[in-house]
Amino acid sequence: MAALDGMRILDMTQFEAGTCCTQSLAFLGADVVKVERPGVGDPGRGRAAGGTVDREYFVNWNSNKRSITLHLDTPEGRDLLLRMVPRYDVFVENYGPGVVEKLDIGYDVMREIHPEIIYVRIKGFGTSGPHAHYKCMDMVAQAAAGAFSITGEPDGPPMRPGPTMGDAGTGMQAALAVTAAWAQKQRTGEGQLIELSMQEAMTYYLRTAVSRTRYGEFPAQRTGNGTGPFTSLYPCKGNGPNDYVFIMAVNPRMWAGVCRAIGKPDLLDDQRFADPGRRDANRDQLFGEIAAWTRTKTKREAMTALAEAGVCASQVYETSDLFTDPHLAQRGFIHELHHADHGDIRLLGWPARMSRSQVEIEAAPLLGEHTEEVLGEDLGLDEAAIAALRDAGAIGREMLDRGR
Repeated sequence: MAALDGMRILDMTQFEAGTCCTQSLAFLGADVVKVERPGVGDPGRGRAAGGTVDREYFVNWNSNKRSITLHLDTPEGRDLLLRMVPRYDVFVENYGPGVVEKLDIGYDVMREIHPEIIYVRIKGFGTSGPHAHYKCMDMVAQAAAGAFSITGEPDGPPMRPGPTMGDAGTGMQAALAVTAAWAQKQRTGEGQLIELSMQEAMTYYLRTAVSRTRYGEFPAQRTGNGTGPFTSLYPCKGNGPNDYVFIMAVNPRMWAGVCRAIGKPDLLDDQRFADPGRRDANRDQLFGEIAAWTRTKTKREAMTALAEAGVCASQVYETSDLFTDPHLAQRGFIHELHHADHGDIRLLGWPARMSRSQVEIEAAPLLGEHTEEVLGEDLGLDEAAIAALRDAGAIGREMLDRGR
């Protein structure tokens, strides 16, 4: 069985922070039903701008879910949602400040209907405090948590980090909290309210940087691409924008491994580099010795030689390299599947491998693809009842418009 077989989730999320949470739980076996606005859906689909085909962004973040469309700002649509609530263990939302309150579907409302509900709220700055009403997205959360301040060159400005950790990092923490609350519910029978602030969640990924501040007395500094010749980025053959290898030779054995890999074992006896202090004092010369070798190798050749010598090193992978990497391919991390609009596609897998839990990756749902299916399962509604709800505007007609 899948690890979370039996967990059912009402997913009222958008873009990435909330969708990451529910996708993570879906990859572990939870039944995730995504509740979306008719005609538009999750803004991450890109349909608000007039598109009719979901963006690749949405396809990557919404695998293994089902989609239904409800007009929650109509009495009939809201009533349908609340009638569904008792059939679910978890409700997740990450809408902007005040939206849930305006729709009157907050925790108190759902707890009255279903006391055991686990209700998750993801907000930029939480639901209390002077910034609670501020709007927030990924990079705003990262700026607010200090991530910009430690990214970039020491003599340059703060820099926008590449990964979307403000969203995805918060979503993963929310998923962990949900599994913990569900485990607690098995013992106590009680649900609970879970709230995450994206600003606070991001600080968890800055703890190493924070540990260099003497408990907050002064700011951590930017270090660019390295702190010395043994924690640094080296140029490789090809001269492309990502033709580099990153080396982390953090102990004497790795220092010796570097010397062997680059074919200069005599550097071990060179007095300029005889100990860590002198290697640091002569860092420019040492960098030059290593870089002279890396420039003659492709980034993969350099990585392989260094890694085989026991050195911690990696080529700088481009995102497209991930889909052709022989290591990831052999491990089955790259999944090929079919999407109704995008055709045959490849998606990266779920990193956690569990010996007694297996869940196949499924394509992200079309907008409203499962409305009839879910309303039939949860509320026992037949075709006539669903048609009446559609005519009343409580649910969307996306699949009818597609001829399905």
